[in-house]
Amino acid sequence: MQSSFSDLEFAAKKKRTRRDRFLAEIETVTPWAALIAEVEPFYPKGGGRGRPPIPLPRMLRMYVAQQCFGLSDEGIEDALYDSQSIRGFVGIDLGRDDVPDATTLLNFRHLLEANKLTERIFEAIKAHLADKGLLPREGSLVDATIIAAPPSVKNEGKARDPDMHQTKKGNQWHFGMKAHIGVDADSGLTHTVVATAANVSDVTQAHALLHGDEKDVFLDAGYQGVEKRPENADTQVTWHVAMKPGKRRALPETKLGQLLDGIERAKARIRAKVEHPFHVVKNLFRHRKTRYRGLAKNLAQLFTLFGFANLVLARQRLWALHAQGAS
Repeated sequence: MQSSFSDLEFAAKKKRTRRDRFLAEIETVTPWAALIAEVEPFYPKGGGRGRPPIPLPRMLRMYVAQQCFGLSDEGIEDALYDSQSIRGFVGIDLGRDDVPDATTLLNFRHLLEANKLTERIFEAIKAHLADKGLLPREGSLVDATIIAAPPSVKNEGKARDPDMHQTKKGNQWHFGMKAHIGVDADSGLTHTVVATAANVSDVTQAHALLHGDEKDVFLDAGYQGVEKRPENADTQVTWHVAMKPGKRRALPETKLGQLLDGIERAKARIRAKVEHPFHVVKNLFRHRKTRYRGLAKNLAQLFTLFGFANLVLARQRLWALHAQGAS
């Protein structure tokens, strides 16, 4: 296929931007064939008199770029016109190809949501990482983060999202939802995602965040009493819950107090990995606020975000494995 002038000009530029490098990384580590296989049975085949559908790989890449850069449907459409690097990633040449518009992407996202395909994408990524030996499943880390929702009632229904609620953290009130995750203690990769309203207590979701094969689970002080809850009565794990901060500060300056404080430091070092997926989703992917109404739509998005966060976190190990296979 002949390259356009803009493609040649882009290829000749001397500096690779952070966006170029990031998209190249996502291109390399994503198991595209597996993801396409999950969506393809549900994707329109065309063949009628109407306009043929946009090729599935192009729509999937447009959706992935949207999620990785935290863009709206209209925002990613504009980005395809503005950014050669995003066009190259999606596989569009302005001189030859039609650019999918925001409505086309909206319909594609609704297709993913209606058929729970983002969860299948998440599971396909997990399977890919497990095949590479990156999800050993020896233990789990469990935590949750608040994702704010718009409190405004300036909308068609003149009401807040009924699935979202407010909760108090420290001395500040937050309105929105919680993303609860279970993370592999060794690799730091997410294996389970659950969404609730923000006022749901973290400890009530601990059982839903286990994959069932772990023997040890590490949690922060907000999960005190998790082992006594009825839903965990038959759970064959050891719960390692952090000591409450006030109790830890009151530890005596004795050998026993120093030993207990050392144990808490060790548990904190293990738990630290659970923050890495949150960092990627909230800071790199810029997902600090909900984009859609309702928990179901937002959970569908979280599956995609944490799936690709796993690929970002595992990219260096995936490159190393790829290099070993090539040598």
